[in-house]
Amino acid sequence: MEPEVVVRSIRRRRTQPPYPEAPPPVNARTWLIYAILTMGTAGLMFDGHLSDRPGKSPLPSLSQATEVRSAIAESAGSLQVVVEWDLTLSEPEGLPDSVAVRVIPEPQTNTLTSTRPTHQLTDTAYLPAPAAGQTVGHSCVAAHHPGQPLQEVCTPWRYVRPAATAAATVPPRQIVVQPSGLQVDPDVGGRCAEWQRTHSPDSVWIEVNRKAVPECTGPNQKPIVAQFCAFAVLPDGRRIKTANSINNRYCDELFVVWIRERFS
Repeated sequence: MEPEVVVRSIRRRRTQPPYPEAPPPVNARTWLIYAILTMGTAGLMFDGHLSDRPGKSPLPSLSQATEVRSAIAESAGSLQVVVEWDLTLSEPEGLPDSVAVRVIPEPQTNTLTSTRPTHQLTDTAYLPAPAAGQTVGHSCVAAHHPGQPLQEVCTPWRYVRPAATAAATVPPRQIVVQPSGLQVDPDVGGRCAEWQRTHSPDSVWIEVNRKAVPECTGPNQKPIVAQFCAFAVLPDGRRIKTANSINNRYCDELFVVWIRERFS
């Protein structure tokens, strides 16, 4: 009997990596689409860059005075009026030669006039010491251009110095009003009166005698209303608050300050 023979196949291992497959042929149509998309995107970005750039508006030919405002205070027995202003933008050749400033109290008996260089945006004037009551006036500024009429910009102002009298049977030795005087802006257009009418009994104050609601803030950025407190010195030297200053937190604080000043 002949032996059985089994034949097995032997697979040889590949000792070298297979060759990479060749890339597909370039599709000209695909490249054309990519080129068109790229050019279109670049064109849109360029166009957007140009359209978003703001156009340059021409400046006025002449610079003029604007935003005229005044700060009023008592100083060494006089009324100090500090006037500030701005100048509108213009081309360099449109700057004024100088600036004319007028402080006009009413009645117009002591009008003060001065001239300031272009780079200066403030001026100080002094009026006679204010009497009890109120002193009102205007501050006016105009940019001077040779051969051109003056375009004056004016802003009204008001300074209040209250007076108080005693209604008691035995009058006190002295009545003191605190503060002694305040700048109070005029109610241009009646905006503050309307606000008070529609917001009664709300207070106009954000910070008493310093900051009020916008409707009760005037052209000089000062409150249109003011709070005054009356204190009294009795014949025996005692210092008290009068009836109009009782149950008022602001007057309570002023009274403490006044007492400290009297004894300092």
